[in-house]
Amino acid sequence: MRLWMVSCVLAAAASALTASPASAFCGFYIAGADAELVNKATMVVMMRDGSRTVLSMQNNYEGPPEAFAMVVPVPVILQEENVKVLEQEVFTRVDRLAAPRLVEYWEQDPCYVPPPVERMALPMASAAMAEEAPSEGGADLGVTIEAQFAVGEYEVVILSAQEAAGLDTWLRQNEYSIPDGAEPVLRPYVEAGMKFFVAKVDVSKVRFNDGRAELSPLRFHYDSEQFSLPVRLGLLNSSGTQDLIVHVLALNQRYELANYGNVTIPTNIDVTNDVRNRFGEFYAALFDETMARNPRAIVTEYAWQATNCDPCPGPVLSQTDLMTLGADALPSLENADHYERMSQMNSFVLTRLHTRYDRDALNEDLVFRAAPPIVGGREVRGENGLETGSSSASINNFQGRYAIRHEWTGPIECDNPIRGRWGGPPSGDAPGTRPATDLAYAPRGSLELPRAVKQDVPEIGLQAVAAVVADVHPVPAPPPREEEPTGGGCAGCSASAPQAGALWALLLLVWSRRRR
Repeated sequence: MRLWMVSCVLAAAASALTASPASAFCGFYIAGADAELVNKATMVVMMRDGSRTVLSMQNNYEGPPEAFAMVVPVPVILQEENVKVLEQEVFTRVDRLAAPRLVEYWEQDPCYVPPPVERMALPMASAAMAEEAPSEGGADLGVTIEAQFAVGEYEVVILSAQEAAGLDTWLRQNEYSIPDGAEPVLRPYVEAGMKFFVAKVDVSKVRFNDGRAELSPLRFHYDSEQFSLPVRLGLLNSSGTQDLIVHVLALNQRYELANYGNVTIPTNIDVTNDVRNRFGEFYAALFDETMARNPRAIVTEYAWQATNCDPCPGPVLSQTDLMTLGADALPSLENADHYERMSQMNSFVLTRLHTRYDRDALNEDLVFRAAPPIVGGREVRGENGLETGSSSASINNFQGRYAIRHEWTGPIECDNPIRGRWGGPPSGDAPGTRPATDLAYAPRGSLELPRAVKQDVPEIGLQAVAAVVADVHPVPAPPPREEEPTGGGCAGCSASAPQAGALWALLLLVWSRRRR
């Protein structure tokens, strides 16, 4: 049988008290009572080492906690030690670190001459530096409760099922309102022998903030030769298009898709000042155009060392963050001594993969594969100017980066000014690097992308309305050049003053003869 490996949320929370869409996971919702939600966005963090996968899921949930339930397909029967609850903040740090970023640069004084630097031996810098229980009665339906335990505020049962129809019926009999059409989508997972992780909430253990239940993220790990993520399940709750962001953390390794196309986001694009207050909207337009040009592709937005960044829209991941997200469960680190573990922890690569899909775009679950390193999106200049796009390299240094540039407006009083040197503002009070987050909810359709960029973007066939190379100071236009005579006419001729006088005399002579 085909083994469907990676687990992802098959079902998430529901609320009868809110009409706003929820951020949940790939999968369909299961709601207590008759509540119904529509899934628009999914974000997961996956850690991969050998055949071990650690999956962390963020629960952005609104509504009464007693209505919450989720079902997750897993390849093995999970035990209590395989499941943990996490702090919410670690997801925010991952999302900000890998998000597309907007920076601002100011051109430095073209006449500034830096003082000479004394040559001295410097130590080699480390590459890592930049830190209610289910009811009985399932046997008649072919459903078995394989394990049962509590973790955090969750009451968890692990189910096995002989038939998808039986699992569908069991969930409905236990007062879960699952989406119509779930049974045929569940069938391949049941036939592959997958188990099902079912979690409900113990209301007495839930924290509330301003009346809103704060549910902890869940993390669990398992072993499987295939590294994949089921996405078709999420379409059961889809209102049309879903936004999916997958962060993959692995030791010295970037990941991409094996069964879909791969494309990197256009990067190193100079943009207009207006983008400052519309960055999420701008990036959503750029991303949508990239997807339109590359249908059925998954977009790589980030591939960089997890403990380093430049520029940084937020803190890098600390070793504590990495342990929280699953490093403590990886085989490569289990038997390492303290110093080896510290060194290994500094070699994690964070890959961010992003797509928007509907029923027609993705008809297979995502299958991941290891990919070679790439670079791009840095303030690195070569013979042909600032690097554009992505290229192969020996390290992973790729990011979606967009810049607003302010040219020098002060006096230039030297004979050999040097233009195009960029840094912080003269005042020294530089704005921070802005990340583009919550992109599933960014405004769409009103921003004119050709007017927002100051250079052409050939990767997606985008031509700027007024293309400007922002890092090169414009050269004043030369004075008009006198045209050389062409052909037998005088369209390109110019006349000197004596020639003009002779011409007037000739015309006066012709006029006087005509009068006679």
